Amino acid sequence: MRGWLAAKQSGLAFEELTVPIYGEEWEHVKREMGEIQPSSGKVPILWDGDAVIWDSLAILDYLADKVGRDRFWPKDDAPRGMARSMVAEMHSSFLPLRRQCPMNVRMRHEGVGFSEETTADIVRILQLWAEARARFGRGGPFLFGTFGAADVFYAPVVSRFVTYGVPVPGFAKAYMEAVWEHEWMQAWIKAAEDEQWVLEQFDAVPSQG
Repeated sequence: MRGWLAAKQSGLAFEELTVPIYGEEWEHVKREMGEIQPSSGKVPILWDGDAVIWDSLAILDYLADKVGRDRFWPKDDAPRGMARSMVAEMHSSFLPLRRQCPMNVRMRHEGVGFSEETTADIVRILQLWAEARARFGRGGPFLFGTFGAADVFYAPVVSRFVTYGVPVPGFAKAYMEAVWEHEWMQAWIKAAEDEQWVLEQFDAVPSQG
């Protein structure tokens, strides 16, 4: 989702290729792509001429270099610094949340018991959202007012909070609704709902262990 949202945010035209990343078919695809795919089968990946860019943050930075960083980041130093820090923390942290709550926009779970580590991740994310909204969110409904890199990186978290019924305060609910109803998110959700394959390991109720 992050790589795709970053491509949409860039305003550049792009072609989307969907690949099944589990099972024998994906192993075959990786072998077929071996000569031009130096990232050992990682997704997302962006091809731009001879340039091959993998990792969602690298993709966002590459696109920002092409179209201008103001399209992705706040213009002023203070909000831009916080936005970069929030994106970096999202990129490198919150592993308990990622592991216990795999992203699955098609499912809804109620009464999930979150581990202490996952709960700590949720609290930290809500703190970050609260600070960004309070300090720099006056220009619109997103973390720094208008939709940008921070929202791109926290959109999958919004999805997880919706899927697993994470209780959130009112300000966070309003932010999540803004992200969820964004036209690009709605397009992504519809595409996910139209997929024919099912990954059973991501449909199960998460364990607290």
